[in-house]
Amino acid sequence: MKKKKTDSPHSLDYRSAVIQLPLVRDSPHGFVRTPEDVENLCSDLRDLAQEVFLVLVLDTRNRLLNRALVSVGILDSALVHCREVFRSSIVLGGAAVILVHGHPSGDPTPSAEDVKLTRQMVQAGEIIGIRVLDHIIIGRKSENNKGYLSMRESGVVEFDGKP
Repeated sequence: MKKKKTDSPHSLDYRSAVIQLPLVRDSPHGFVRTPEDVENLCSDLRDLAQEVFLVLVLDTRNRLLNRALVSVGILDSALVHCREVFRSSIVLGGAAVILVHGHPSGDPTPSAEDVKLTRQMVQAGEIIGIRVLDHIIIGRKSENNKGYLSMRESGVVEFDGKP
């Protein structure tokens, strides 16, 4: 692209600007295999005052490629679309994703909207060839819960045709 004489050397062409907010923290071995691994990588969501939705992008061996911020919402919701959920996985050549979001209330119980969204993402992933392995909701630890909920482990949503 040719520069115009009026362009300053510091000007930015907003038509092609890329903003990346990966926020990656490596797991001890670089692999994400359990909901506990996800909870360790995303425990910072626990103390936020609004919902934040992340995607962990994994390669074929479940090695973490990226922790991508998808949406920063409000107190009890975040706007999420499959276009943004799968974008970083497509760009990085990811084989699978894990969806993660925090509940500012501290209760990791999934809402009806959480379940609906997860089912939509699993279907979209099947169409484009990127597996959705789980959806983890981060909350606060209490005597009633371990501070997170795995939709796969709880059987709330089917992943790969399996609860």
